[in-house]
Amino acid sequence: MLEIKNLEKTYHAIRYQKALDGVSLTVAPGEIVGLFGENGAGKTTFLKCILQLLQYTGSVTLDGVPITHANIERLSFATCEHSFFPNLTAQSHRDFYKMHFPRWREKRFQALLEFFELPGNKALRHFSTGQKNQFEVILALSQGADYILMDEPFAGNDVFNREDFYKVLLGILEPNETIILSTHLLEEVEHFVSRAALLRQGKLVGDVCTLDLEEQGRSLLDYVKETYRYEPDRVSRALERLTEEEEP
Repeated sequence: MLEIKNLEKTYHAIRYQKALDGVSLTVAPGEIVGLFGENGAGKTTFLKCILQLLQYTGSVTLDGVPITHANIERLSFATCEHSFFPNLTAQSHRDFYKMHFPRWREKRFQALLEFFELPGNKALRHFSTGQKNQFEVILALSQGADYILMDEPFAGNDVFNREDFYKVLLGILEPNETIILSTHLLEEVEHFVSRAALLRQGKLVGDVCTLDLEEQGRSLLDYVKETYRYEPDRVSRALERLTEEEEP
């Protein structure tokens, strides 16, 4: 069980901006949680705090134990900022990870490398942006972690690659493997995630099971719009103001 309680993070260099404001969330083994929110809502900061990459106040525990070097291998991270070594090949990464992670999933690594049609003996600096993101996801899924955190992992990938990957991921995940996926692709992942957590201005403003939404006949997008109090006429009002300003 991953438990986040009263998580707060303030960036002092940006006029003491509070990026996270008392966020609490419990994620059970086997869940696939979609983390949604506007740009600047705190999604990336939230994931980095869980991984102990940032200092924060509050608590993050895994099965009741704080996350330290002793259990950090139970977490993996696929980030669009990339965490691999650009001068190494895919197979060299495999050798490095296999050496450091005893639960390394060799069969899964090779199968996903083949699925994405990525070269094994080519330095990653020569990969396209989409290929780099694909490889980042492969490493996160092959590490042997119980909790796999993903931050916009499909940026730069075409819709067909993304759709096929969702299907493959659902097919390979084991019951104890948990996904926390931060993305803006609401409608694409609606039938992939089992739960949606919504952040807005650093606060958790929504937490719902997608099955409950389905039973209510509501889409995930509808839920997000209602929670954020989205104004359908905001575009027309903005255009109206702009038109008025341009008139002589």
